[in-house]
This record gives sequence, structure tokens and C-alpha cells, in this order.
Amino acid sequence: MTRFHQTIMPSVKLKSFLSLVTFLFLSACQPDINNDRTWSVYKADAESSSYSPLKQINKDNVHLLQPAWKFIPNDSRNNRIGSSECNPIVIDGILYTTSARHRLYALNAGTGEIIWSHDPFEGGEGGGINRGVTYWEDGEDKRILYTAGDRLFALHALTGKPVIPFGDSGKVSMNIGLRGDPATISVIPTSPGIVYRDLLIIGAEVSELYGAEPGYIRAYNIRSGKLEWTFHTIPHPGEPGYETWPRDAWKYAGGANDWAGMSLDKKRGMVFLALGSPTYDFYGADRKGQNLYGNSVVALNAQTGAYIWHFQTVHHDLWDYDLPAPPNLVTLEKDGKKVDAVAQTTKSGFLFVFDRETGVPLFPVEERPVPPSLVPGEEAWPTQPFPLKPKPYSRQSMTDADLMYHSPSSYDSLLKRFRSFRYEGLFTPPDTRGTLMLPGTRGGSNWGGGAFDPATGILYVKSSDSPEIELLQKIETEKTAGSKSGYNQGMSLYTKHCAACHGRDKNGDEPNFPSLVGLSARMDRETALEKIMKGSGRMPGFAAVMQGNEEAIISYLYDKADRISRKESYLLEIRENKLAAKDSSSESEPSDTAALYLNITAYGHFRDPEGRPAIKPPWGELNAIDLNTGEYAWKIPVGNHPEYQKPGEPITGSEGYGGPIVTAGGLVFLGSTHDKKFRAFDKDNGKLLWEIDLPGVANATPCTYWSGGKQYVVTSVAGDKENPSGYLLAFALPQQ
Repeated sequence: MTRFHQTIMPSVKLKSFLSLVTFLFLSACQPDINNDRTWSVYKADAESSSYSPLKQINKDNVHLLQPAWKFIPNDSRNNRIGSSECNPIVIDGILYTTSARHRLYALNAGTGEIIWSHDPFEGGEGGGINRGVTYWEDGEDKRILYTAGDRLFALHALTGKPVIPFGDSGKVSMNIGLRGDPATISVIPTSPGIVYRDLLIIGAEVSELYGAEPGYIRAYNIRSGKLEWTFHTIPHPGEPGYETWPRDAWKYAGGANDWAGMSLDKKRGMVFLALGSPTYDFYGADRKGQNLYGNSVVALNAQTGAYIWHFQTVHHDLWDYDLPAPPNLVTLEKDGKKVDAVAQTTKSGFLFVFDRETGVPLFPVEERPVPPSLVPGEEAWPTQPFPLKPKPYSRQSMTDADLMYHSPSSYDSLLKRFRSFRYEGLFTPPDTRGTLMLPGTRGGSNWGGGAFDPATGILYVKSSDSPEIELLQKIETEKTAGSKSGYNQGMSLYTKHCAACHGRDKNGDEPNFPSLVGLSARMDRETALEKIMKGSGRMPGFAAVMQGNEEAIISYLYDKADRISRKESYLLEIRENKLAAKDSSSESEPSDTAALYLNITAYGHFRDPEGRPAIKPPWGELNAIDLNTGEYAWKIPVGNHPEYQKPGEPITGSEGYGGPIVTAGGLVFLGSTHDKKFRAFDKDNGKLLWEIDLPGVANATPCTYWSGGKQYVVTSVAGDKENPSGYLLAFALPQQ
């Protein structure tokens, strides 16, 4: 039995016969394409448009779309289910993609058959997030550039062999050239760089805790691997923006990194960055000020790295509101004139639109007062920028009336918790008694970003409403009591720093937060400890809080024999819960600007005691925003959780992080929902035209391309128990 279940919408079933008859005519409408360069860059093109000019698959025949081929990497070294976020690219009939284990594959774009593969970990476990690769050519010299771990690789595009003149026999360590010791720092790029002439311009993911590396932007010579220029996202003395930090912050502050990718205006020679928050994400007593260029859209000279302009979307970020996707370079109509612009999606649900050359907002942006911090040592910035148009595409506030009703006891529990939090709307600073955060770190839109239709000026963006709780706790040096075993200490650390994502029972929330049950069967202790200390995927490094307690956390994770009794473990958990809930902002708490505070519930959902959503749906929507006017063309819930859908009410919508694509065939394709479906919508009104069940969540942005006279739509899919390293699934119209 096939693993795919296709749904043909009732209104289009009647068109089936007509569509079959007219298929050849419709295909003939597709412009002649001599070679496949229709999706040759991450998110379609250098402008990050996520737009395709292809129209063989269109509104009239998309209901006939069916599986064309399936690729299963089958390269997992353990049973851990992986989440693939790769947006494949296609060059002249070859598709380049990475698996959830982070192995690179070159496939026949028409059949999915392997041409070559490359294992950057040389047989090791591998893993980590990867969203795509980059292509460069000069005549017959054709190269694929991609990252794994802290290394940048250059491979021959047709053979997969290392390009020996590049760096050290085909690879470069990206740990070199930053502030810290290359042997100990953690720099792991997750999104592909972008090519300008002979340069690869790229950012990186760094730790999100105290002591993180700065997120410098770097340009490497593609021929030699030489580092050509560096842009300091945390300015050095004498550089613009230096005055927005404490005097010596450039020596110790971290983050402000471009982990989501970037966009390029080739004609103007300008590269546009989408920068993340400074570290630590939720407490910034050691980085007082606005903190440029954290949370900023930045325009640079692509050849030299020289600063051109910036706009900061969040001042002194305390909410991890990274700019999560490359800016969309768009052309819109303003006052009867065509204007080249930059549209930036956000986690907060705001959409910012700027003049591409000057950075001046094309819709008014207002600085509004926001609540102050009550945590000792913290100085939240007093105002934040609010665009007046377009309206936010995610909810930014909630009241008692927004709480989900599952049962009387559930509602009472949610209401009691909700009213106990500090909550004064958007940009309420984190607090030691708990702060509600909406949209949340997974809210708004994420790495999928927007898809722009140049024919209409409409930007399509998937949004999520995902409230969470920020609970700051002052961190003291762990004291080892005589009665406290290593396992006991490990449980204390796990409860404090890990349980919010991986669960108190270690069962996780696959595929984003993996289960840690039975970890010893999948990973040795040394590998696990390295991941804990340095970080892996979405998980930041925890070296700052685990230092000196390595054996304790490993003891707990690997269930060594010195465990405490169930009763003792419950007592310990109660003690830790009380400690976490302590309101240290009281007058009796001394001010300590050198203190370390951690958000011990970071990235966890706000749910009832049974793990059910706390906020009423919709939890995910697809938005169509007219950038010419700043108004919404339409907005629909997308994805469904049937177990929570009330009789007679609309579908619930679903959280998701991948983005949509839009085509000249009048379609918007989107995965990115937890119900494991892939869908096609009418771009004019949001009507669902086609959907299909998948073996896992398509938490990636799809692509579409032309190969062998045929249009394909391809998406990466997360793994399952049968195939942990995921799938790559291709769809096409049937042969005629």
C-alpha cells in the first residue's frame, strides 16, 4: 500500500476529464527552457523570491499532481528521527540536496537516482541543521559549496570530489577568523551562503548563551578558500554602531549573527543580511544599549563588505526575536512609480518594507513605549519600532478569552497560570516570576520566510501563533551536597536547563526536540557531552552552565547505577520547581549587574497539565499581503489538528517553520504543518486545490524546477521510524 494519500478537492473532480484533454495545450504554454536553472539558488534566486516562472502545473491541472519519485537517503547511524530543512537546488538536470544526517547528494532531477554523494563526517554520526547548498561556475569549473559542522566544503559539481586548491584540500575551518580559539569555539552555519562574482558571502549559527562568538559576516574567495573580508556585526572601536554597546562589549559580546541566509542585488552589488539577537538572548545586563547590529536588516557592499545602511527591528533584544529568513528583494508600486524594495519577515509577526538603496521604510514605522524590565541589572530599551502597515500577520496579544477550553480543570489551571505571569503585551521583558511571550520564539514566521509574486506584488508568508513562557532564574554555582549523588545533580541540571524542550520524562517532541530515552543505544557518552557543551542544531551550547558538572549530566542521561529513588527524585523536582518560581525581583533581592540569569523554560510551549495547547486556534495561517498597498489580499488557516477542532468550526491551523513558494501557474505550494500534509492553494484567493499525506512533516521550503520537458515540485520530509534520515519527495503531472 502506498504511503501517500492524495486528496482531490470535490470542486475540481469535475475538471479531471477536461484537464486531461487539454494537458498538452497547457504544457505548450510553458516557455522553452534549454537548461534547468529555474531553481538554482536557495529560495529560487539571489533575491530570495521563492518564485518560479513555471506554469506547466497550474490551477486547472494541479489536482492531477501525483508522486513522481522518492529518494530515501538511508544514511542514519542510529534510530534518531531527523528533521530535514533542505531547500534543494537544480542545475542542468542535477538536483543537490542534503539529508537529515547532513550528507550531500547529487541526484538525477528527473528520476531521483544518485549520481554521487559526499559524507563530510567520514562515516561518523553527523547531523545538524542544513537548509541547502550553493552553486558557482566559471566555464567548465563548476562547484558546490556547503557547510557541515564548522567546515566549508568545495566540491566538483559533476563528481563530488573535493576541489583541492580550495583551502585545505577542499575545505576551510570557519572557526578561524573569529574572536575565540578555533579549537574550542562553536560556529556552525545552517543556511547556505550566497555567491557574488568569485565570493561566497556567508553567516553562521553560534551559541545563544553567555560567552558566544560574535556572528561576523565573512566572504571567502571561491577559487582559493581565502577569507577576503569580514563585517563585524558587533562593531569594533571606530566602526559605526560601536556607541550602542558598552565600551568593551566587542571583546565579549556574542551573537548578532546571520543564521537564516541572505539576499543579493547583483546589479547594485549589494548584499542584504537578516541578523539575529545578541547573546544572551533573554538577559542583557552586560550589553546595555541598543546593540547594533543585532536584529537588523543590514545592506553591505558585496565586493568589499563596506556598510551601506541598516534598520534595527528590535532594540536590545530580550525575546530571541531573530530575523529568521533572508530578506525578500522585491519591486513594488508606490505613488505610481516602481520602487525596488526589501521586505523582511519576522518572528514577532511584523513585516518591514524598506527602500532598497536607502533603507528608509516605505510604510510608516512608529517608535512606541514598551514595558521596563524588573530584573536586577537589566535595562530594557524604552521603545520599540512598530510598523503601521502591513498589520501584523501573527497575534501579538492575548486575554483570558483567548485561553483554550479543554475541560473545567484544564481551563482553571490555564487561567491561574496566565494570571500569575507578568504580561503587558508585546515586548514585556522576561521576568523571574514568568512572562508570557506571544508570538513566541517559534511564532510569527521562521526560516521559510516569504514568497513574492512579481506579477501581482503579493507576498505569501506562513505564520504561527505559539505562546511560550519566559522564566528567568538567577544561576548560582552548583553546590555538591554530601547526600546529592551525581545522578541527583544531573537531574537538577536537566530539570533546570533541558526539560522545557526534551520533556521531564525525556520523551522530547520529535522531530524538533528529540527523545533522550534510550540514548545509550544511539550515541556514546563523549559525543553526547560534546553536543551538550557546544550545541547541535537548534540547541545552543550549555558549556557555561554545565562546566564542572559534566559527569553529573551524563550520569542522569545514561542512567548510571547511582540513581536516587523515585521519591527522592520527586522531592528534588519539587525543590527545583520552587527555586525556578522564586520572584527574585523583590526588594530583598540585592542588585547584581554581574549576575547570570537563564530562561529555564526557553522554547517550550504554553500548555495545560495534559500537554494541550493553551491558546485558541488558529495556530497557523497562510497570509497574502499586497506590498503595493500594505493590505491583506486574503488570510486562511492552514493545517489541522482534528482532535482539537470543534464541530462546525474552521480547521485549527498548525505551527510550522518552512515557507511557501509561488508559481506563474497561479499556485502556492506549502508543507510546514504538523499534520504531515503537502498542499497547493490558488494564489488569488487561498482556495485549497490539492493536498497529499506525507510520511513525515515537510518542515522545509519546497522547490519547483524544469527537467526533461517536465515540471517537478519537490519537498524535503522529516524522517520516521522506518527511515530516520528522512525523505525527498517529487511530484509531477501524469504522463500523457
